[in-house]
Amino acid sequence: MEIAIRVQDVKKSFGAVQALQGVHLQVRPGQVFGLLGPNGAGKTTLIRLLVGAIKPSAGQMNVLGYDPVKEKRLMRRKIGYMPQTPALYDDLSPRENIRFFGRAHKNGDLEKQVDEVIAFVGLTDRANHPVHTFSGGMRQRVSLACALVNKPKVLFLDEPTSGIDPKLREMFWQHFRQLAQDGTTVIISTHQMDDAMHCDQLAILHLGKVLACNTPRQMLWENRAVVRVWSGDQVEEHHVQGYPEVLPQLLHKHGLNNSIQRIEVQEESLEQVMLKLVKQSESNKAGED
Repeated sequence: MEIAIRVQDVKKSFGAVQALQGVHLQVRPGQVFGLLGPNGAGKTTLIRLLVGAIKPSAGQMNVLGYDPVKEKRLMRRKIGYMPQTPALYDDLSPRENIRFFGRAHKNGDLEKQVDEVIAFVGLTDRANHPVHTFSGGMRQRVSLACALVNKPKVLFLDEPTSGIDPKLREMFWQHFRQLAQDGTTVIISTHQMDDAMHCDQLAILHLGKVLACNTPRQMLWENRAVVRVWSGDQVEEHHVQGYPEVLPQLLHKHGLNNSIQRIEVQEESLEQVMLKLVKQSESNKAGED
């Protein structure tokens, strides 16, 4: 199986603080891969390691066949990075900002690529206006365009939808999905459940550890749902794993007859799944201490 990103037992400490504690991950080409977790989980630290902004304390990383520490300059020609806070020059226009970032890569016809990404993020009409006149959402669009100007094979996005309205969030996700369909591997850090549910694969992090890694739907499937069946004067409550696949079995148990008056299903949300994993992790840590 081809792997775009491989992380093996990566650790990172800042003084006495262990930001990452033995992280293992594999990401396939063309995936939208999410890093989900509360503040302080280690999401931003992991992204900064993968783009070569900081060095790991231990472990190995590989991005598109490159070591982010030893081959940082070669790797950066093939990746894009959108930080959580847009790193833009306020007095410059989107076109000038994008051109500035594009010059660092020297990949192909720069002016053509600048025009393409401006159109892609929907800023053609404002391409020559100074960025300091833009709203927060428009600044996010400029930041995304800067990350895309070199046509990256892997795109790293740190909280890309933070603070933007639902309409712009939907537009961003259309962009991310289109990029993935075209073969770009997209890595997104988020603490928002809506974003997490859009991902092809999801890793839940807490205190520098990966608590779970799977598709969002599989994570929900693996956790229990409560199914209540009203039959005559009785109400039976079933705690099941694998809803809705197990529903036919429950109906069969009740004979599939007319005595069933009502069925109620209460599934765990992704937020509940994450909080349960976090609670288990903290309980295990307290036991170790």
